[in-house]
Amino acid sequence: MSYPWRRIIGLAVALPVATASQPRPAAQPASAAQPRLLTKWAADVKPDAVLPEYPRPHMRRESWQNLNGHWDYALTARGAARPDTYEGRILVPFAIESFLSGVQRPMTPGQHLWYRRTFEMARPATGRRVLLHFGAVDWEAVVWVNGRQVGEHRGGYDPFAFDVTDALADGARQELVVRVWDPTDKGPQPRGKQVLEPRTIWYTAVTGIWQTVWLETVPAAHISALRIDPDLDAGVVRVRVSGAGTPADTTARVEALEGTSAVGSASGPLDKPIELRVPNARQWSPGDPFLYDLTVRLSTGDSVRSYFGMRKISIGRDANGITRLLLNGTALFQFGQLDQGWWPDGLYTAPTSEALRFDIEAQKKMGYNAIRKHVKIEPARWYYECDRLGMLVWQDMPSGDNNTPEGIAGFQRELAAMVSALRHHPSIVMWVPFNEGWGQHETAKYVSWLAGEDPTRLVNNASGWTDQNVGHVIDLHAYPGPAGAPLEPDRAMVIGEFGGLGLPLEGHTWLPKGNWGYRSYTSADALGAAYRDLLAQLRLQIGFGAAAAIYTQTTDVEIEVNGLMTYDRAMTKLPVAELAKWHAALYTPPSRVVTVAPTADSQAVSWRYTTSQPAEGWTAPAFDASAWKEGPSGFGQAQTRWGRVGTEWKTTDLWLRRTVDLAPAQLTSPHLKIFHDDGVEVYLNGDLLLERPGATGGYIFLPLDDAARKSLRAGANTLAVHVRQERGGQYIDVGIVDVK
Repeated sequence: MSYPWRRIIGLAVALPVATASQPRPAAQPASAAQPRLLTKWAADVKPDAVLPEYPRPHMRRESWQNLNGHWDYALTARGAARPDTYEGRILVPFAIESFLSGVQRPMTPGQHLWYRRTFEMARPATGRRVLLHFGAVDWEAVVWVNGRQVGEHRGGYDPFAFDVTDALADGARQELVVRVWDPTDKGPQPRGKQVLEPRTIWYTAVTGIWQTVWLETVPAAHISALRIDPDLDAGVVRVRVSGAGTPADTTARVEALEGTSAVGSASGPLDKPIELRVPNARQWSPGDPFLYDLTVRLSTGDSVRSYFGMRKISIGRDANGITRLLLNGTALFQFGQLDQGWWPDGLYTAPTSEALRFDIEAQKKMGYNAIRKHVKIEPARWYYECDRLGMLVWQDMPSGDNNTPEGIAGFQRELAAMVSALRHHPSIVMWVPFNEGWGQHETAKYVSWLAGEDPTRLVNNASGWTDQNVGHVIDLHAYPGPAGAPLEPDRAMVIGEFGGLGLPLEGHTWLPKGNWGYRSYTSADALGAAYRDLLAQLRLQIGFGAAAAIYTQTTDVEIEVNGLMTYDRAMTKLPVAELAKWHAALYTPPSRVVTVAPTADSQAVSWRYTTSQPAEGWTAPAFDASAWKEGPSGFGQAQTRWGRVGTEWKTTDLWLRRTVDLAPAQLTSPHLKIFHDDGVEVYLNGDLLLERPGATGGYIFLPLDDAARKSLRAGANTLAVHVRQERGGQYIDVGIVDVK
């Protein structure tokens, strides 16, 4: 499916034409790229200074050369020889499909994308090496320097580097060529939400170089990697230093600093943990995201600068015995947004570092303390900003079609690369290998590997849907929700997605018409009222046992208008100060949810039921249901997600009755606790209490209004339920709780 491009008056960016490469490319096509929608930062994109910041904050060197800017590009049939001429210029590091690339052109799996540029660099002195770095290239990259192949890489999200020293020519000018192939959704590789034909929750493909390209000149014996693991309980940080070209007896010295004051230092061999004591460690948290500086120096002379945060993430039980997420040993409710990380002008790549930082700062100001980075991996600078600003990050693994040996091998390789590249960042507190069963396979194996490879973080085995009873959390998705899953003693219950409230704002949408939201509204007032209702529900879910929740989502993305900000980040749909005030209540001690009439997630209870239309008056307390069958709650299909089925129900309609003994005078704030799939009617002592269409996806809490509370009697009360199966899952369970 394709959509007409429309120009945003006054915001179009003219990218200057410039190149240092030879031979000169053919003229740029007359039909220059036109934007659908631009962010304000598009005007700040300058070809001679594109994303000029050093791209790897956790392993910094002073001497480097940025290769972002205009490159030559050409498209050929896959397998064709290197082109002799190039079609035009592309602005690196923006994907060819993006407006900011200057091309805005789709690709097919049957094509190769070629890049070419020259750079100025003389051969280094003896004892020095030149490293060519790529932040990320989607998906397969083969690289030549001066006609000599220096390496190839497969993986759309992880950084890689090649030693190009021996390929450098004697003169100062060097030629760099990169060939890219990306099958997008026609291949098995991890790709997240990229598709060749965008629709609903699936977005425009991203092909080619989409993160910074740079050169570094380093000593022949140099630091190649750092692994930094804080141990708050022991009061130490363990630093593992890896080297390249280093003699066997090389040692490393690490020194930690708090501001300008030395904390301590330690030395040790390479590839072994060097334990550095951090007395009275200042704990990293969203409220105090303190980072220690770290210097690392080899005995051979090479050195880099880094940083670390002292924090501990774990699970544990609160005073009521409910399993919670703990930060630094204390329960902290984690509330965040589902963050897709897409841009209308740059797609996967933010126009500037200011833009990249803006999303995180905006969520912080709104009163969120967490971000779920959804099936995408960001550049290292994004995680650095989360480290610096104090945002807890749930990191998804990008999904793909992992149902072939090639797909499974690629997933394993890229998962390991993700953990290796990102493990440094204290902001990341949870790994999420699978989302909603997308490409899910061998879940227990990956959870075990992640927990062993990185014991400093939690593992969420599958966010939503296909929980495999492993990992640190049980994660439910419900739209609009929020809904809860049954509590477990050894895993925390989290709501990995809820909300999805849509509001398109004219002039700020990807499409003028045909936008999509889980639920759509026509005014900010209506959106705000619905959002506050969700927060009221969430307060109850926290009291019941929810340890975290993720709202969908940060911004609108292409067809989706579910964001609290528009896709161009120009408008926030609800007042930021009000959001912060509403959210502050979520971090206060929760209300206590006390079971009055249990549901099957805590205790199976007996109901009378029938699958045949009952006689008139079936909801009344005096109705004789002795001929109905009797069975334990809940009722449904065995495979219903998050339902605990005591009695199988497969027919279209089901009628239920149950007697509940109550002491109404002792109830503070009675609520109905219900999980229905699909539409349901609930009666209390013959009076209609509730009528709701659709499905909840889990347990929700609904307050009893004044009329319903007056229907409550001291002693026996009759609950009567009619539920109708319409599509998908099939389940019903009803009880009563009191909120103290």
